[in-house]
Amino acid sequence: MVTVRIYQPSKTAMQSGKGKTKRWLVEFESHDPRVTDPLMGWVSSEDTHQQLRLFFPSLTEAIRFAKLKNLRYLVSSPSSIERVPKSYGTNFTCPRIRGM
Repeated sequence: MVTVRIYQPSKTAMQSGKGKTKRWLVEFESHDPRVTDPLMGWVSSEDTHQQLRLFFPSLTEAIRFAKLKNLRYLVSSPSSIERVPKSYGTNFTCPRIRGM
């Protein structure tokens, strides 16, 4: 039985926006070993499922897809980041005054 992983991708380090983090992603797990090409040094595999990435607007739709296709699935819950509100002026105050 094929296993898929369902998760929400994290934001990229190159951008500050969270545009691509709202959708749920379904990726197939690969069971074939990866082989290094002796001439070029590229890593390849015979399994083409690992190239397939499916996006869904909600977790329930992604799970429904996995159940419909009779796939074993593993759901990874997204980690939440707690933001501390800051102001630009605190960069110039004395640490003793800030309470640090």
